Amino acid sequence: MRKRYSLRRYLVGAVVARAGDEMAGPALMLAGFAVAGSSVEASSLLAGITLSAAVGGPLLGALLDRAARPGRLLAGALVLYAAGLGAILAGLGRLPFAVTVLIAAVTGLAGPALSGGWTAQLPGVVPGDRLARANALDAMTFSAAALTGPALAGGVAEAAGAPWAVAASVMLVALALPAAWTLPARSPVRPTRAREEGAARPVRPVCPGGTGPPEHPAREREPERSARPDVVKPPGRPARERQPGRSPRTRGGRGDRGARTASMAGDLLAGVRIIVARPALARATLASTVSCVAQGMLTACVPLLGERVLGGAGRGAALLSCAAVSALLATAVLARFPRALAPGTIIWAGALVQAAALASAATGSPLVLVVAFLATGCAEGPQLAALFTVRHREAPERLRGQVFTTGASVKITGFAVGAATAGPLATRSLPAALLLAAAVAAAAAPAYFAIRADRRPHLRTEPHPTGSPGCRPTDCSDRY
Repeated sequence: MRKRYSLRRYLVGAVVARAGDEMAGPALMLAGFAVAGSSVEASSLLAGITLSAAVGGPLLGALLDRAARPGRLLAGALVLYAAGLGAILAGLGRLPFAVTVLIAAVTGLAGPALSGGWTAQLPGVVPGDRLARANALDAMTFSAAALTGPALAGGVAEAAGAPWAVAASVMLVALALPAAWTLPARSPVRPTRAREEGAARPVRPVCPGGTGPPEHPAREREPERSARPDVVKPPGRPARERQPGRSPRTRGGRGDRGARTASMAGDLLAGVRIIVARPALARATLASTVSCVAQGMLTACVPLLGERVLGGAGRGAALLSCAAVSALLATAVLARFPRALAPGTIIWAGALVQAAALASAATGSPLVLVVAFLATGCAEGPQLAALFTVRHREAPERLRGQVFTTGASVKITGFAVGAATAGPLATRSLPAALLLAAAVAAAAAPAYFAIRADRRPHLRTEPHPTGSPGCRPTDCSDRY
């Protein structure tokens, strides 16, 4: 009997892969800063590897939703990401810098696999009654990775040089391959159409045990009519048996290939439609993306903060580790009390805390700077866990991978835009860049409330908690 894929294996693989990803960003910035000697080039390298996620995320999500073994696809994406990091390292100082940025952009196409693509597989690892706690633990892997990644990048860069920090990130990503390859296979699901399209009207539960009316009673009577013995099919030409891979209307399977192409194009838009159609997803995605823009601006300022305030550009990575420590602790508290606050409240309130912390970081005091990064982490960790809660609650089963990877792509793109914007500005005025980041973070709260909440419950058909056939309506309104 095959051993069940454990949550521990999932978390270990996730934290190792994400630590490599978190290490890659600061390592590339330090390597670019060491080669070019300018924060503009360094932030351009970071923006190149993150900005392309807007293209790679939806495509990767559509492929994951279609794959019978999504872990194999995730493992392939990890291989591409690690190989791309190695190519960037080989090209620094040897190829024109524009070509290196292009390589970084291609590498970033696989970036969402380490974030949303991995998290979307969590419901296949744990049962539904344990998903809330597992969701908080999964969010903690991001904080743990953000803690170890920048610290390793700064330590290795100080000890052996920035290129070795990039090489270490490649090794960490490669170590996560076995955990990704052995992720459980996807269980077949039959989604409700109204649920996929984000319909506002409730979906009536279909209960085999007789606790609810059937959704399509007319279709249930069709087999009875066709089974009447007095109905005899007229003689005629026998129907040709349909062969696998061949469309009944065209030859050579061209109709099937066209249908698959059209279906893939529709799936690429389905995740976006779900995020836009469901107010809870739209609010959480918009507010978290705006917060990510501010986080990208702060990250672009880290080398200069380390150089001007702490006495060394490599020491700036330690500030990101401070934020990761507080994020890890705050998320651990949230995992202990997962229903203490509503996810929406955590998202918009966390944005305001980040805004206050970024504004205080502009003072230039070392002590205040450390406290500001600690406060930033206390807001970022629970905000991420709350975002995952909303996605798991609102995303249809068939489109869960797309919702997660598309949302991750939008956030990564926002991070890249923030980093690219703050890099040139921080070179001219570091306090101005930090104050602008604070203003952007503060704008996430009104952006959240700019989308009206849907107070009508969406009733979804779910399996009975005991596993017996039956239905229970689940309230997925934005109130909870």
